[in-house]
Amino acid sequence: MGWTMILKDDSEAIAWTRHAGSYLSLFLLLSILSSPARLDFVFPKDQHFAWKAGHWGQCVGEDCGSSGVQTRTIWCVHEEGWTTHHSHCQHADKPGSQRPCFKVCNWHQNLFEWDVSEWSDCVLVPFYSNELKLRTSECVTAQHGVQRRRVLCVRTANRTTVTSRICEFFSQKPPVEQACLIPCPQDCVLSDFTSWSSCSKTCGAGLQHRTRHVLTTQMYGGMHCPNLTETRTCSNPVDCPTGEDKHQYSLKVGAWSECRMPHHKDVLLSGRTTVDFSISANESNTVISHTHHQNQHHRHLQHHNNSHYYYPMSWELEVGYQTRQVRCTRSDGKNAMLSLCTKEAPPLTFQSCVMSRNCQTSDWSSWSPCSKTCRSIDLSPGYRIRSRIMTQIPVRGGKQCPALEEKQACNIMGDLLLKCPRYAWRTTDWGDCRVLPLLSQQDKRLINISILCGGGIQTRKTYCVQVPDDLVPHHRREGSRPVSSRLCDAEDQPLVVQLCSVPCQQHCLVSPWSPWGACEHDNCDEPEGKKGFKQRRRELLWESNSTLGTSPHLTEFIPCENPTCYLWQVQRHGGCVPTKSSCGPGTVVSNVTCVSITGESVSNAHCDGDPPPTEEACEVACSADCVVGSWSSWSSCSHSCASKTSEGRQSRSRSVLAIPGKEGKVCPAGPALEEWRTCNEHPCTVFYWEASAWGPCIDEDSLDGNESSSWNGTWGCSAGVQTRKVNCVKMAAGPVPSKRCSDSSRPESVRPCSPPCQKDCIVTPFSEWTACPTTCLPENSTTATQSRYRTIIQKSANGGQECPDTLHEERECESHRVCPEYRWRLHKWHSCTLVPDSVRRGSSGPTETCGNGLETRGVSCVGESGEPANVTDCLQWAGPLPSQIQQCRVPCRDDCTLAAWSRFSECSGCGSFMSRRRSLTGRSKKKDHCLNEKLHPLEETLACPCDTFLSQPYGNWSACILPHPTVIGSLHGWMSHREVKECGQGLRYRAVACINQQGHLVDPTLCTESGYMVEVCHIPCPLDCKLSDWSSWSGCSATCGGGLKTRSKWLREKAFNGGRPCPKLDLKNQAQVYEALPCYSECNNYEWKMEPWSICTINTVDDLPACGEGVQSRKIRCVRRGAPSGEDGAVEDSLCDQDEMPARAQVCYLACPDDCVTTPWGAWSNCPACDQGASRNRSRSVVRLPGSDSTACPQLLQSELCILNSTCFTYEYKLSDWSTCTLSENAICGQGFRLRLLDCVRSDGKIVPQERCEEHGLINKWRLSESCAVQCPVSCILSDWSPWADCSDTCGSRGHSVRTRRIRQEAHDEGFPCSNQLTQTKPCPIRPCYMWLLSDWSPCAIEGAECGEGYRRRNLTCVVHWGDVHETPPQQVTEELCGDALMQHIQQDMEQPCFLPCPGDCHLTEWSSWSSCQLTCLEGRSFETTGRRARSRAVIIQVMENQGSCPQQVFETQPCKGGKCHSYQWRSGGWSNNERVVWCQRSDGVNVTGGCFQQSRPTTLRRCHPPCTKPFSHCTPSGVCGCEKGYTEVMTTHGFLDYCTRTPGVDSNKKANVKTNSGRVKPGPSPTRDLFNEWSFRPVGPDGRVKLWVYAVVIVGFILILFIIALSFLVCQPIKPSKTSPPPQKPLTLAYDGDVDM
Repeated sequence: MGWTMILKDDSEAIAWTRHAGSYLSLFLLLSILSSPARLDFVFPKDQHFAWKAGHWGQCVGEDCGSSGVQTRTIWCVHEEGWTTHHSHCQHADKPGSQRPCFKVCNWHQNLFEWDVSEWSDCVLVPFYSNELKLRTSECVTAQHGVQRRRVLCVRTANRTTVTSRICEFFSQKPPVEQACLIPCPQDCVLSDFTSWSSCSKTCGAGLQHRTRHVLTTQMYGGMHCPNLTETRTCSNPVDCPTGEDKHQYSLKVGAWSECRMPHHKDVLLSGRTTVDFSISANESNTVISHTHHQNQHHRHLQHHNNSHYYYPMSWELEVGYQTRQVRCTRSDGKNAMLSLCTKEAPPLTFQSCVMSRNCQTSDWSSWSPCSKTCRSIDLSPGYRIRSRIMTQIPVRGGKQCPALEEKQACNIMGDLLLKCPRYAWRTTDWGDCRVLPLLSQQDKRLINISILCGGGIQTRKTYCVQVPDDLVPHHRREGSRPVSSRLCDAEDQPLVVQLCSVPCQQHCLVSPWSPWGACEHDNCDEPEGKKGFKQRRRELLWESNSTLGTSPHLTEFIPCENPTCYLWQVQRHGGCVPTKSSCGPGTVVSNVTCVSITGESVSNAHCDGDPPPTEEACEVACSADCVVGSWSSWSSCSHSCASKTSEGRQSRSRSVLAIPGKEGKVCPAGPALEEWRTCNEHPCTVFYWEASAWGPCIDEDSLDGNESSSWNGTWGCSAGVQTRKVNCVKMAAGPVPSKRCSDSSRPESVRPCSPPCQKDCIVTPFSEWTACPTTCLPENSTTATQSRYRTIIQKSANGGQECPDTLHEERECESHRVCPEYRWRLHKWHSCTLVPDSVRRGSSGPTETCGNGLETRGVSCVGESGEPANVTDCLQWAGPLPSQIQQCRVPCRDDCTLAAWSRFSECSGCGSFMSRRRSLTGRSKKKDHCLNEKLHPLEETLACPCDTFLSQPYGNWSACILPHPTVIGSLHGWMSHREVKECGQGLRYRAVACINQQGHLVDPTLCTESGYMVEVCHIPCPLDCKLSDWSSWSGCSATCGGGLKTRSKWLREKAFNGGRPCPKLDLKNQAQVYEALPCYSECNNYEWKMEPWSICTINTVDDLPACGEGVQSRKIRCVRRGAPSGEDGAVEDSLCDQDEMPARAQVCYLACPDDCVTTPWGAWSNCPACDQGASRNRSRSVVRLPGSDSTACPQLLQSELCILNSTCFTYEYKLSDWSTCTLSENAICGQGFRLRLLDCVRSDGKIVPQERCEEHGLINKWRLSESCAVQCPVSCILSDWSPWADCSDTCGSRGHSVRTRRIRQEAHDEGFPCSNQLTQTKPCPIRPCYMWLLSDWSPCAIEGAECGEGYRRRNLTCVVHWGDVHETPPQQVTEELCGDALMQHIQQDMEQPCFLPCPGDCHLTEWSSWSSCQLTCLEGRSFETTGRRARSRAVIIQVMENQGSCPQQVFETQPCKGGKCHSYQWRSGGWSNNERVVWCQRSDGVNVTGGCFQQSRPTTLRRCHPPCTKPFSHCTPSGVCGCEKGYTEVMTTHGFLDYCTRTPGVDSNKKANVKTNSGRVKPGPSPTRDLFNEWSFRPVGPDGRVKLWVYAVVIVGFILILFIIALSFLVCQPIKPSKTSPPPQKPLTLAYDGDVDM
């Protein structure tokens, strides 16, 4: 099954052959089926609906070939464009929606493809239709444009073009056109016209002109520039004299021709060369000559382009000639005879010249490596450079040198590059903590520095490293190689100073001792023996976090015997219950439980022995029995402990409450009413455990000899232990055996710890060697060195490897390049070369072979040993190129001859002159023109050289600069904690200007060695703020209870010169430094001590029984509170509180027989609240019933009201103020503690024991101690001074060098403040500034003629100045001081051709100055970085007859940087006679022509609509019609002027015919009449409306009429008797009611 398909397009045929059958021709199918796609859209005349067919789709099918099908969409549409149902259209006319097609196979697509070009620039749509339409609306943002591109179907094999229909089978054709936006049109913008020039003629009629220049050229379809010149005729009052020639004649010269060599035949055979003086278009003469030399020159250039370029060894110049045309022109532009112009000898038409040579360069060097070698974040491209050197300097107008250096972007994307290295700061370990830098000068003299502790500071060093790649594993804590710190400047530098703490001795606060406990076993779980201990404890209130020292003991012991851990507790229930009758013997029931020492109930098995009986015998007194009261509480023990000579005793007593009857039980004897017992039987010896400070942490493995260490300081150290000694100590004696102390309370003597790890010293690798000089050095210069360093990161500790001694290395550079030495070798001058004779004979003028010419010499380059070298080497190393050409003269017959110059005379000293002479010889002595000494000077004078210089101080003295401190040891080792001295002796500098005898600035080393005046200076040292010593402690701030006591320091001297500042000052400018500690004032240091009551004494009469009411007394004493019981501390009673003095005597009652006996009153109950109505109770009980029913028992319950501060009190806690933060005595800052006290205050203000508050349920929830911190006075820390920077200016008097330093740590609190001097500046030596000064262009100079082609020139002058040309005028010096003058002339344009118009010439003006740089902007914002500026030349017409030969005006644009956005706006002046001036103004205030949208231009004439046609009317400035003076406007209802009426009483003599006279032309009124007219009343305003005052007059008049009517009514009414009531004034009321306006 093969087929053959032939495709044929317009160019050639293509054949495809397949070996399996035959198909239809693909060409036929493509031709039939590839008709252009279109929309079938036809509306019959009588129908409104029609079928619409879409585009054919792609050919689809299961197999490629002719079985494909194409479909399209068919829909019914209305003639207005909307779609409707198919039924509205005729089905007979419905087009087909399918058709067969040839489906292209997939492999066909590989044979053809679309070839698409780049989009063209966006162009305005009208440009394609070649028409520009007037803009009717202003462009706001952008305008529509079109971009196009070329789309072709090509073969993939040979890229030849075929028909587009072939590629359309494979894919849709890409669009060839797309819309785009371009900026709004920018019209040409011109400046304002200049003022009119003077008239071209001084008599008769002439011309005047004025010009303007281009500010912005038209862009993006804007309006083109109009004419830049306006010309008008002018006339003079003076007529030109008759008979005089109306034309002017001028000698006009053309431009010099190019310099050319004479023909070789002319040189050999003296043949004639024809010079063409005919008028040409460019008015230049030509010489018919061969181009042999030019061909050689081209061949030379071709040789230069070869890869192996020949560098010249010498340079030679060639001398040729050039000619120019001279003619006589008339003012109307026509030529005239030369004799009409020349009066004397005609100007030269030939001269010698140097043949121009173009600049030649070497081949390009290889590209330098790309500056971007890695992929950075900013995605900026790198660049590479290649250069070439100049091998031939341009000579006399030759082609200037191209760029000698070329830069090219490289590695723009950088995707294949490695990531750029990152740099980051690294830090060393922190140094030791030091307190000394925090001390002031005063503290350093008063404090023992060796025992300082508490807060301090520690420092570390920072260095910059390259951050390694994240993929590289890091197993060692080794510092990276340090690099220059400038690479890390973009990141914030880490802190180099931090606060730290030096441990102080441990300090803590403890509570008071608790009472002694009961005698108990050492271990109640396993009791042993019959000896135990009594203990008392205290609590730790606050403890410092220091590890130094020991804490005080918290437990004390006293040995005792018969210890017990558990006791039987007996609690009675109820009273004594008689067994038989109401009195007599009975029993009392008790509850017996076993309790621990702490009071907790336990099992009875814990208690030793049998429990006490639960019932005890008792007795209830009968009515005749003696009744004895219960025992009182035991008194306080007389001694705190027992000794050999004394023991403690305490007593209790009871009293008789009722005497017995005759048959009753008698009372006990007196001694039986008191009991004594011993107390505090323990000896006065106290023991406690004393623990020493913890020892060092010892590695457990090291004890076994298994010492392990890690070189890089890994913290995986083994566990260790700490030990301490624990001894039992006898109070005020010393250590005793351990059995004397309770073993259960023994402190630990061993604890686990982490021993300090062995750390080796860690240093960074050495940095890279510093670079050696890359430039060459003189042969005898000192050898350059390079260095490297490394930094200690971690110091060794605990026996680790020590740090190396060498941290800084220095070595000499291996080799340095010595600068080569080359010099110029000058050849002999050649003979003077004149213009060839053939040229002389072919031109007018003298033909003698003499006159001015040129002579040349060659130069070559030689090396140090005289060997030939390339000229390029001398250009680089041998200094300026010597001159190769000079003017010469071949004497003519009529020339003046002079003798040779004599030698210069000798100099007599500085300021003198030397001279030399010559004289005329031969016939020249008699020639008049030779005797002119201006042309032929006979004496020459020069100033003598002088080596005397004047040293002149200049500028101010620098700041006092201290010498840089020398650092002992390596500069890069572990930082030494040194304090940089900021005071003392230093030096200050002042620049010196060295002046020579001519007043020129010269090198300062000619006057001084360093270029400075140096003087010793002193910087005063800072003085710290000085305070006084501590004052004595003040009294306690509280007279009762807790308070504070203070001490303070006062200001003695303020800080000076940047010393440590004083603390905060008060209003009296005194420093307030104080310390406050808590104190406690006993409310009563004395208390009342009472003895027991005496026996109740009853005064009996006769033999009556001694019972009933009596008196008992007791002794009271005022004693010191807290005095021991055995001591008699009695003091005067006045020292105790008299309000609380107890009674010395009281009434007592001794019950008689058969009386009811009660116990004494119990204590009053607590008041529930001190509210009104609350009460408290007390009670008593019956202990003996009365003997008969007639005698009743007294009251057993008593109540009284609760009265605040009388019988009822409230209680609350009161806190004292915090004390100041208390530190260790050897610390100046850091962690400490502060305290406050707690008091219980009664509602009447008295301080009572805290137990009272606890009894009332008050909870102490306040902390009485806490940690605190005293801020450390951190002083400012500055970095070292940077090296002195290079001078800001290499020359002049304004140069200065700067060095800086940075603040590494800000000052805090009372630390040394930072110095304000972070930058130091010193002047640089004043070196002379040499520069080439380029003069302004000279006026256009025409040699030997009045007009025509000439030259304007400018000069280069070597001058010296002091750094600022505007302040110090430059002074001219020799050119050698500025460098190579020839190279400067090459680089500068020193000569320009110019044209001086002859009278009547139509010519162009000079170029205008460049306009300001302007950007294309949108809404004030630019979308481009490069702007444009423009300049232009206008056409000047001098004579109208020459108008046809005028050139076209020209302008040019230039890209520029730093442009601005400008907007344009119409401006208008004030109206004057309905006219005003309208102009366009740029946003910077410049008036321009163009730029503003023309359709929005404001009108310049103002007209009224409709026109003012009424008599005596005119158009007013407000745009409406008004009447002239003396006439009043009468307006229509629509606000328009109806007519003008004469104002009454104004200008009565004036008459006018309203039908014929408009009233505008009238005689001028007198001033009085004008004044009257100004004040005339006009009821109608200019707008035709009645004025307000007219309404007011009408209303007032109407009210006046009503008032007169009412008044008349009242006056005319008859009088009636007074007894009758007056009638109501109804008519008046009705009259007023009828006025609606009222």
